[in-house]
Amino acid sequence: MIFQFMAEQWVLIAALATTLTLLALHESRKAGPALSISEAVQLVNDEGGVFLDIREAQEFARGHITAALNIPAGSLASRIGELEKLRETPVVVVCKMGQSAGSATKTLRQQGFSRAQKLAGGMMEWEAQKLPVVKQ
Repeated sequence: MIFQFMAEQWVLIAALATTLTLLALHESRKAGPALSISEAVQLVNDEGGVFLDIREAQEFARGHITAALNIPAGSLASRIGELEKLRETPVVVVCKMGQSAGSATKTLRQQGFSRAQKLAGGMMEWEAQKLPVVKQ
């Protein structure tokens, strides 16, 4: 039954596969590949990187990565000067689920933060792995 459907709908399946491939390519070009949590922690620990949490202040206060900086995504362009001293430092951008970090990472890269990268899965993945968070 499924094979008959696939045989009859091969054009639809090919279009869906092409669309998904193009979406993946677009996302990877937008801000580069996402770092896994272990890669991000290693980068921060070994190279003096920082976590930049782009969630709103209220969400940040409910739980964030130790020593993370907080600049909400909507304020990033106007507050980018606060990060000037980190221009050559690895900056790991963290959001709630790992989706909106891409556009913030792209903004940082366009402003000369060539070592900016996004965290895969965001804070939801961090907490799912039961990693430590700071609450205010």
